[in-house]
Amino acid sequence: MIRQSNSEKVTALYCRLSHDDELQGDSNSIINQKQILSDYAVKHGLTNYRFYVDDGISGTTFDREGFKNMISDVESGEVGTVIVKDMSRFGRDYLKVGYYTEIMFAEFDVHFIAINDGVDSEREDNDFTPIRNLFNEFYAKDTSRKIRAVWKAKGNAGERIASVPVYGYKKDPLDPKHLVIDEEAAQIVQRIYQMCLSGMGPYQIAKTLTTEKVLCPSYHINNIGMIHRTDLGKNPYGWNTPCVADILERVDYLGHTTNFKYRRKSYKSHKIINNPVEEHRVFYNTHAPIISQDVWDAVQTIRSSKRRNNKSGETNIFSGMLYCADCGARLFHHYKKDNPPQSHFQCATYSYHVTKDECSSHFIRESVVNELVLSELNQIIRTANCDENSLAELLSKNNETASRKQTAKQKKELSAAQKRYDELDRMFNRLYEDNVNGKISDERFAKMSASYEAEQAELADTIKNISESINNDKTEQDNIRRFVSVAKKYTKLTELSTEILHDFIQKIVVHAPDKSSGKRVVQLDIYYNFIGKLNE
Repeated sequence: MIRQSNSEKVTALYCRLSHDDELQGDSNSIINQKQILSDYAVKHGLTNYRFYVDDGISGTTFDREGFKNMISDVESGEVGTVIVKDMSRFGRDYLKVGYYTEIMFAEFDVHFIAINDGVDSEREDNDFTPIRNLFNEFYAKDTSRKIRAVWKAKGNAGERIASVPVYGYKKDPLDPKHLVIDEEAAQIVQRIYQMCLSGMGPYQIAKTLTTEKVLCPSYHINNIGMIHRTDLGKNPYGWNTPCVADILERVDYLGHTTNFKYRRKSYKSHKIINNPVEEHRVFYNTHAPIISQDVWDAVQTIRSSKRRNNKSGETNIFSGMLYCADCGARLFHHYKKDNPPQSHFQCATYSYHVTKDECSSHFIRESVVNELVLSELNQIIRTANCDENSLAELLSKNNETASRKQTAKQKKELSAAQKRYDELDRMFNRLYEDNVNGKISDERFAKMSASYEAEQAELADTIKNISESINNDKTEQDNIRRFVSVAKKYTKLTELSTEILHDFIQKIVVHAPDKSSGKRVVQLDIYYNFIGKLNE
């Protein structure tokens, strides 16, 4: 029986449908729910009704737009009656459903009805309702468990399990499981990587893109129809530091798929948690790359070092690249606003420890480093452009003596191991024949064959390890070719930049100054990408 006092207030007809409910057919559809609720309201004389709808929202969360609007109207005193098709439409969290239906609605004098479950807060026969709510929660938990199992199986099989493609890609219209390059966004991604190589940090990149009014990823993805959201924020050009940093670290841009990067603690919590890297599953070459491996590697090298602005507001191009030869610490950049400005590097251990005896200064001026490195790189570039074979030969000779001797020794060891392995095969065959012919006992055969097998197992490991080591020589030749290719990108350098340095150099090791000759001489060891340190 509907109370007359509440009939003058709004009757809230609440409908909810989740994506899982859609699989069960039309019985729970929003249209079906609206029809059932409106028929019930009219039949009971509640013509002043208002629909509150949440479509595609799970019942385990109460952060639903329609539901929150309804509760707000309850709190303002507008709502006198709340009607739902059944308790599962209201929600699938036992504790929260109980709070709203048994505590909050009672405090605001709201009449609650769940039609198909026969729940009516005006009656006193609702003892089974809490148990029904508990079963609804069990259903949600079981459904969540099954869905997680399906996603885990798909993720381990290499299928992309993220519902929204990473910025720079879009779903293939012919095959939604496959990604194709979104040319407009891909150009922005490539530009972000180039800006990083030029020495700009995530904050500077984000500020530049915002100033230039480049559409931020969430708005762009929404515009091309990959997502449909209305809560994207007020500024469509609002790039931020975490967003840029995430783009600079994603292996997706190499053409790989990474699954299991994130998780939720439970089916009730919708907060996203980062999984540790060891739990990620990476599947290689699943789609076209946007960024080359060399560019990505160079950016990761830059990102691995904190690059701070100096007092002039700029980031030094050598920041994060210079290391102390004695203690291994980085050399920090120091800038003085003199006339002219003075800039130098100094060992971090010496600079920032109270006791200066833990390491020496390793002081070196930036101008000296710049001059030496520029000279070395130009010499390499000249050789590469004049005679790339000569440069490749020179690099091969860099470790020629030790490497060639080592390879020759390894090949000799491999031949001996393979020869002994084959010999053991022949010995085992003869041993077997002698056992069959009764020349040796079964006990003797077992002991000798076990000894042969154990030796063969050791030899198999030796052969494998030596073969892998020899194959590394082929990798060294590939690396030499890659380095020569980098050198041929340039003709003559007039000045250095962050991009140029990270194209060529892995790190620079600075030795303590040698003053034995009466002059201050500082040795620099340059370790190049792909080939390491060049011998003099």
